[in-house]
Amino acid sequence: MIVDSSALVAILRREEDAERYARALAASARTRLSAATYLEVAIVIDGHREPVLSRTLDALLQTAAIEIVDLTARQAEIARQAHRDFGRGSGHPAKLNYGDCFSYALAIETGEPLLYKGDDFVHTDVRSAVPR
Repeated sequence: MIVDSSALVAILRREEDAERYARALAASARTRLSAATYLEVAIVIDGHREPVLSRTLDALLQTAAIEIVDLTARQAEIARQAHRDFGRGSGHPAKLNYGDCFSYALAIETGEPLLYKGDDFVHTDVRSAVPR
């Protein structure tokens, strides 16, 4: 399973639906995160200047055994295509942002489902890791 920053942020901020994403992480035999998505989630979490929350991100990645995957040229190509086809400003209802494109790319390249929060990815061809 590939995980998007939106699911991690929901867990870390203890949002209303956090348990849904936490259960999916716990049930996953292998969970991966794009290095670009890792930076995105770290920027969001570290931007709050809350050291405890920042360390909680590190602990979550370790506890859930989330593997950070190096960005490949192929993933960059897929991410570019995703932005062109599904990105903000494209007119497509998905309105993927920069970070979303890397989660999408890794999920498409690997053929694995994507764990995400929100309605962005439902408008793309990526498979969801949890039933909608």
